[in-house]
Amino acid sequence: MDVGLISFILAALPAVWNVTPEEKGWIASIGFVGMALGATLGGLLADRFGRRSVFALTLLVYGIATGASALVGGVAALLVLRFFVGLGLGAELPVASTYVSEFAPARNRGRIIVWLEAFWAVGWTASALIGYFVIPNMPEGWRWAFAIGAVPAIYALVVRWGLPESPRWLERKGRTAEAEAIVQEFERSAGVEPPTEPAPPTAVAAVATSPRERLAALFSSEFRSRTISLWVVWFCVNFSYYGAFIWIPSILVGAGFDLVKSFGFTLIITLAQLPGYAVAAWLIEVWGRRLTLSVFLVGAAASAMLFGTATTETMIIATGMALSFFNLGAWGALYAVSPEMYPTSMRATGSGWAAGIGRIASIIAPIMVPIILANAGAPTLFVIFAIAFAIAAVATWGLVDRSGVALDDR
Repeated sequence: MDVGLISFILAALPAVWNVTPEEKGWIASIGFVGMALGATLGGLLADRFGRRSVFALTLLVYGIATGASALVGGVAALLVLRFFVGLGLGAELPVASTYVSEFAPARNRGRIIVWLEAFWAVGWTASALIGYFVIPNMPEGWRWAFAIGAVPAIYALVVRWGLPESPRWLERKGRTAEAEAIVQEFERSAGVEPPTEPAPPTAVAAVATSPRERLAALFSSEFRSRTISLWVVWFCVNFSYYGAFIWIPSILVGAGFDLVKSFGFTLIITLAQLPGYAVAAWLIEVWGRRLTLSVFLVGAAASAMLFGTATTETMIIATGMALSFFNLGAWGALYAVSPEMYPTSMRATGSGWAAGIGRIASIIAPIMVPIILANAGAPTLFVIFAIAFAIAAVATWGLVDRSGVALDDR
């Protein structure tokens, strides 16, 4: 919801502060600078201090910064706060998928992670509803939009004191008794009586114990090819997704549609995200990780080509919905794949750094979009996005498909 809100606020800001397209690009991109830093640091911190605590902290950081954004009086202050929003949000996303993947059973782990990421679509739909009903219809509606965006930070309290730490992480840290207590609680809730004798201690391999070792291990002979492939996919998907969806409301306004109508179109396009996640969640356990991810990326490439050349309202909505469907299905599959590429000792680090590399593309894309639009037009812009999706589709085949296989706990 937070990331989605900025796309609608950007379309409304020129009437408030008379911002230029270049300033709008920087407002969009500065959040992704924070996300790049947050993703890389968040993964390292989660492998060091635990998934739950880092997850809760990230919610507080980006929630408070979003709420404070409602009070700013100019572009400079908004840029500073959007950086901190990105810092928290960038750390939260890979940590959340790592956390849930370490609880999920192997037989449906991919599906569970895709459903986790499907709540991105719920949030983006919420932002579209806020953009449609609040921003154009209330005095300084954009400020109210930011204020609403701060509400989810309250959930940090639930995360910190209401959810358990990952037993895999606890065991990896030698805190076997705590891990066993959490597993027993899950067993009792499922009607399974825990064993009376404690499980024998598991030997913990001395792999990637420090941040420097974890980073170096990403490029060891075992993980090098999957790390490079994962980074390429993350970079290309971020570039196309944020380049397109942050700017779609503004592109539609530039095409001659008024603010309310462009927001309405964007709301309809956004609704196709949930079916995209639903189909990906089903296919990822049927086709496997790599095939599902590559098919959705190819579909996103074709949809981007068609959206860039759409001229009628019907074609704009239809091709926009197709782009939304395939792109967000690919996102869900990508978040499911990423934690499976690495063992427990470096899982959050590997996922976080892949996300961080992707955020570099999300910084570049919003800045490049107004330049490309001004010099080459929307058709060329979306051809570029389609090429990025196609490159990502090819790179998926350098990943390891771990469908139905237990996570590596080294």
